[in-house]
Amino acid sequence: MTGSVSLRRADTRRNNDRILAAAAASLADAGELSFNAIAKAAGVGVGTVYRHFPTQDALVLAVYRREVQQLLDVVPALLREQAPPEAFRTWVTDHLARYMMTKRGLADALRAASCPEEDVTGKAYAGIVEAVATLLAANVEAGTVRPGLDPGTVARGLGGLFYLDPRGDWRGETEALLDLLWRGMRRGQEDAAG
Repeated sequence: MTGSVSLRRADTRRNNDRILAAAAASLADAGELSFNAIAKAAGVGVGTVYRHFPTQDALVLAVYRREVQQLLDVVPALLREQAPPEAFRTWVTDHLARYMMTKRGLADALRAASCPEEDVTGKAYAGIVEAVATLLAANVEAGTVRPGLDPGTVARGLGGLFYLDPRGDWRGETEALLDLLWRGMRRGQEDAAG
């Protein structure tokens, strides 16, 4: 009996993950949610979508929380696998830029779905600043960026990623923004800034 319960839980988790991935893609592309389209893209029945997320608001909040958590969870792995400058670049290009494009599609839906007491976006921003702080600290220790950089300022500088067009050259635009910021953050810029 325990085996069948474990299989059902695993299947439920897989369905949940597929639904959230399909919803995130739909929000990034079209900025809207259709439970029927999400069910089809996720390979599940529409009833399964409703069982997991009884309202659009519940689905929007779940997508947003998932995107934020993935964005934060990847930082330690990147720092283990790559040198700090490459980890920063990979995080911005492959993770933060994608998150920002999804967030753009989520913005209106998120405003409608969240209540002020929950402060979902404030918590997400605090998490992003914390991730930036972790990446900056690793780069300061490696000697690749100057000490004393404010993680909040760097995060605000990366805020331009919000305006990326997922159908355009978002990767090239991300690299250009990152190169601009990196030049200002580099070690040796203390003298130029002073």
